[in-house]
Amino acid sequence: MIRVAIADDLDMIRAGFELIIENEPDMTVVASVADGSRIVDACRNRMVDVVLMDIRMPELDGLAATERIMTQPDPPRIVILTTFGLDEYVSAAIVAGASGFLLKDATSADLVDAIRAVAGGDVAIAPSLVRTVVEQARSSARVHDVPGVQDLTERELDVLRHLAAGRSNAEIAEQLYLSEATVKTHLTRVLAKLGVRDRVQAVIAAFAAGVAEPNPNPTDDRPG
Repeated sequence: MIRVAIADDLDMIRAGFELIIENEPDMTVVASVADGSRIVDACRNRMVDVVLMDIRMPELDGLAATERIMTQPDPPRIVILTTFGLDEYVSAAIVAGASGFLLKDATSADLVDAIRAVAGGDVAIAPSLVRTVVEQARSSARVHDVPGVQDLTERELDVLRHLAAGRSNAEIAEQLYLSEATVKTHLTRVLAKLGVRDRVQAVIAAFAAGVAEPNPNPTDDRPG
């Protein structure tokens, strides 16, 4: 059972999310609060797997709340929900440690898919925000030595480069003639070697290390 906490200052938004989540057999809402301070407390005092976090809230905004939650032992995964698809919000959320980014006009199916994805250790990014996330990682990165990059195998580097191009596991598998299970194994090893917790942080590391493809839509060079 995926334990979800909701933080949004609008009662109707929270109520709608609660209805969607509680209708899923593998999810339950364990907290529903209206400000950032209360969601920080909820994550400290309860078992939470995923937080749906609004950006703009009273007392403490969603970005500041995310930063505080990420300092807690074994923090939950956080999906940022906002009506604003602005670059600065996405960039700040990446830095704060969010694992997902969805606009509030996402469908209920997109919402539950995102919750399942981040609960499973993956990243969920609205299609309209993928390019923004990749471009933000690229533009903000300053090339320097990144611990663990030198330990990556050639195949792991291949997977990391495709990841930095914004490709899904299925797309990476197709490009490299691998199974999705094998891609996931490689990604798990990449995260461990780089010392990062999710795909977004791995993308940031890839650009910082200068190993990612500079073109956001690189040519699909298949091995052979």
